[in-house]
Amino acid sequence: MKIKTLFALLVVATSCAGSENNSSIASVGCDLGEAIQGRALKIATTVAPITSIVANIAGGSSAIITGIVPEGTNSHTFEPRPSDAATLEAADIIFINGLVLEEPTKDLALANIRQGSSVCELGNEILPESEYIFDFSFPKEGGKPNPHLWTNPPMAKQYAQVVRDVLVRRDPMNVAIYEENFSAFSLKIDTLDNAIKIASATIPEGQRKLLTYHDAYAYFAVNYGFDVIGSIQPSSFDEPTPKEIGELISQVKSQKVRAIFGSEVFPSTVLEQIGAETGVRYVDVLRDDDLIGEPGDAEHSWLALMRFNFVTIVEALGGDASALKSLDVRDVVKDEAKYPQ
Repeated sequence: MKIKTLFALLVVATSCAGSENNSSIASVGCDLGEAIQGRALKIATTVAPITSIVANIAGGSSAIITGIVPEGTNSHTFEPRPSDAATLEAADIIFINGLVLEEPTKDLALANIRQGSSVCELGNEILPESEYIFDFSFPKEGGKPNPHLWTNPPMAKQYAQVVRDVLVRRDPMNVAIYEENFSAFSLKIDTLDNAIKIASATIPEGQRKLLTYHDAYAYFAVNYGFDVIGSIQPSSFDEPTPKEIGELISQVKSQKVRAIFGSEVFPSTVLEQIGAETGVRYVDVLRDDDLIGEPGDAEHSWLALMRFNFVTIVEALGGDASALKSLDVRDVVKDEAKYPQ
């Protein structure tokens, strides 16, 4: 297959608005694309949490899901392989996080997508621009808002709702499955949400402070009453300057931070240094978009990823994570063969 260039795509709609007249044009918009009849719906996704959320809605149907971004990869800098163009070209719907997270993959998708297919940016669909969060790793002057909506369960539920609505419209033969799966998955998310509230309440309010390497918990923090006091990773993904490190060390000491959180995907000697110089515990196992275990494992899911991260945060900050540990974090329908990574 010859990969087309971006210049070959002459007509691209750039918003979720669209008319019936342009619904057959390959473009960006969750409300675009034709209904599929007589064959399995083909879905492409990007990062693992998005793949898992989509799979929870599509599991048990005839839909085939393929994840593009390998787990454990920096999704901000991931460059899709030439072979990914074939997957994107074959897809009827491409679900991405959006909010400028996966631009190289989005560009490749728009350069190779078929007529009648579309790209659905979940983050752009559910979050008004007025509610974008710009912060340490994502400064406003850089033009890229914090894209990590999936670490905030109520927003992940909104993602799932958009996915359900799109699949119901695009694949009418499997409507009952999509509706049933969403109801079951929604209940699991609500249970997770409630457990986070219970566990967070066990942390004294003055101890709910997050200093992380990768700035992945901004929307979570707003929702559950945490204070993100800083993030080590600059927007350039370079190491912070000595001056910035010194300022963070002073902040950790003055605010009596209980723990510093590193990332399993982004190891950082800087955080180790800050922990050593302040005497604060350094926890380096948080996972932003790398699911627990391996494909096929019972808890290889977005739900298990969230439980792992929140148990880690709560316990490191001196709280009781019992409410989280008892959760059932298995997918609604386990069908790993349908969504290879």
